[in-house]
Amino acid sequence: MDTPTLDIQLKTLPNQPGVYQYYDKEGTIIYVGKAKNLKKRVSSYFTKTHDNGKTRVLVKKIANIKHIVVETETDALLLENNLIKKHKPRYNVLLKDDKSYPWICIKNERFPRVFSTRRVFKDGSEYFGPYTSGKTVHTLLDLIRGLYSLRTCNFNLSEEKVDAGKYKVCLEYHLGNCKGACEGLETEVEYNKNIKAIKEILKGNFKDSLSQFKAQMREYADNMEFELAQKIKEKVEVLENYQAKSTIVNPKISNVDVFSIMSDESYGYVNFLQLSYGSIIRSHTLEIKKKLDETDKELLELSITEIRQRFNSNSKEIYVPFKVDLGEDLKVTIPKLGDKKHILDLSLRNAKYFRMERFKQIKIVDPDRHANRIMAQMKVDLRLSEEPRHIECFDNSNIQGTHPVAACVVFKNGKPSKKDYRHFNIKTVEGPDDFASMEEVVYRRYKRLLEENQPLPQLIIIDGGKGQLSSALKSLEALGLRGTIAIIGIAKRLEELFYPDDPIPLYLDKKSETLKIIQQLRNEAHRFGIEHHRNKRSRTALNTELETITGVGEKTVVELLRHFKSAKRVANAKLDELEAVIGVSRAEKVYNYYHEK
Repeated sequence: MDTPTLDIQLKTLPNQPGVYQYYDKEGTIIYVGKAKNLKKRVSSYFTKTHDNGKTRVLVKKIANIKHIVVETETDALLLENNLIKKHKPRYNVLLKDDKSYPWICIKNERFPRVFSTRRVFKDGSEYFGPYTSGKTVHTLLDLIRGLYSLRTCNFNLSEEKVDAGKYKVCLEYHLGNCKGACEGLETEVEYNKNIKAIKEILKGNFKDSLSQFKAQMREYADNMEFELAQKIKEKVEVLENYQAKSTIVNPKISNVDVFSIMSDESYGYVNFLQLSYGSIIRSHTLEIKKKLDETDKELLELSITEIRQRFNSNSKEIYVPFKVDLGEDLKVTIPKLGDKKHILDLSLRNAKYFRMERFKQIKIVDPDRHANRIMAQMKVDLRLSEEPRHIECFDNSNIQGTHPVAACVVFKNGKPSKKDYRHFNIKTVEGPDDFASMEEVVYRRYKRLLEENQPLPQLIIIDGGKGQLSSALKSLEALGLRGTIAIIGIAKRLEELFYPDDPIPLYLDKKSETLKIIQQLRNEAHRFGIEHHRNKRSRTALNTELETITGVGEKTVVELLRHFKSAKRVANAKLDELEAVIGVSRAEKVYNYYHEK
């Protein structure tokens, strides 16, 4: 039988929860998705207009649709997750496997050994983990071995062999690290008590072990066995210290999984914290590459399923920042206040730090990807129609009205392109007129680029508010470039960005990378302009009365003259006005110099 057309396949899809698979004309699976209602979800791909280009390409490539009906949404999530990992479809987000994660094994044997492993066998042994780093495993094993005497040999300590005297104690016994179970010097009951306590510690419950050690310590002290009491005290301190490092929330919060997400244009970062008895016993952040402009909700739902599978979590409750659909078996809490909100915020902070670390690593090993991400983010933040791969920033350096100059600095792909920097001596403007100077410089810059057929920037930044921006716009209009190049003005407070014909400024997050690039541009323009200004002035021109003040250097003089425009205005300035520019200490020296005279 021939494969039915897509139209027929869509009409015959069931209104049931399930998983759908898209195939291309070669029969390769290119996308896997889950749905509460297969018919509605799959049909939406073919009836909606998609903003995302990759989604439009995906839809064009679909030649065949297969689906699997399941009982519940939870089943759909699990099946979707497993199919993505198995087939790795081109248009699905990337989820890495967990084969290399370490576990702690409590071996299924008489006098069980406790050790780390990266291989899990179904032999009745208990496995705790997986842990996200070997360091965590070693720390836990060191803690356990410091608290409890366990055997490290791999002998078969069956009752018959021990009774037959087959083994002899080793150096570990003489060092006090093992109690000699191989020679029958320790009972199975006593050894298993320790194993039970170790299991509780691995689950994050320190309470029972602490109570047991404290009772032992008091007993030794009452019997005047102070050396033994001191050894137990040291174990209590080790355990309490470890617990203090891991406890960050209300101990009543137990057996809960916490998930948070943050994302940018290309990637999502989902952090997972596992809580037990008020302690974090596991933290892991998953990086997900977006393929089809997936929403945070979609990424979080998929990641929760993947992470809970990966770490064998059986928690019945999860904390998340917003509503997610994960089936009825799981209690979903969206904390708003108190300890629960605190732990959710901590998870989000972990996701942010992970993202920052990845950016730093990518900047070193893959600078192109770093530049692409920054450019995509700037396009969104600054509401541009294209990525600002080429940015130019203008600044006037007009100190005391003498030698008026301007600077143009150029950034390409988010980095300074110093060979393209340009200085301008103001030619047509008399006196300190920032607006007219800006109009002249912008006109000269782009008239020349047009004449020489040089590439124009995608973004112009004007250091100044609405006045300087209007002046620059006049020049662009005169050259026929208005509307061709995006242009914005930066007010004195860096958070304010002005756009042409828009009286309301745009405010950027102070921590955003877009603002950092803009700050860097403006600082470079300041530096470059002042440097040129200094070169133009003779040493005598700098030798103003200001420079004769003890404790006031050239940099301070430049800052004062740049702000107040003349030495006379500096002399007449109030103390608080001076402090705002050069700080309390230097302001007092300048103020006292003029007012004591």
